[in-house]
Amino acid sequence: MWVARYAKIVMCLVLGLFCLLVAFDNITDYSTNYAFVQHVLSMDTTLPGNALKYRAISKPVLWQLAYAAIIAAEAVAGVLFMAGAGALWRVRGTPAEIFNQAKGYAIAALTLAFLIWFFGFMLVGGEWFAMWESRSWNGQEPAFRFYVVVLAVLLFVNQPDHD
Repeated sequence: MWVARYAKIVMCLVLGLFCLLVAFDNITDYSTNYAFVQHVLSMDTTLPGNALKYRAISKPVLWQLAYAAIIAAEAVAGVLFMAGAGALWRVRGTPAEIFNQAKGYAIAALTLAFLIWFFGFMLVGGEWFAMWESRSWNGQEPAFRFYVVVLAVLLFVNQPDHD
């Protein structure tokens, strides 16, 4: 059963690196994805005559706050993943009950990552701000890839380990 334990640790570690790299990239190349947030929230590239445009946000300070929240959530998810991988690593050779109890940070990280890419990008961006209507600023496909991976790892990590 040690192979499954190491797989769970490695998956959390790699997802942690992914989230931290995404946050780092969003900080060091701020303007690229800030433009994405700006266009999605302002709904300026949705279909003409869109009846949902009353939801648009046109204040740059709110775009910046939304982008900062996204970056912060990605960074926190990354830190939680690393803490989860570390917690699982420390108990990798212990009885299954202890290993199963050490999954808290990993499950918290997986839940936060799901919230970022499903709730944030699919529900809020995709549906509330009609991102799906935009040909140039539609991030639903990449978000889908991220949250499906996260869900698969969540299902795997959450499977009880046995002695």
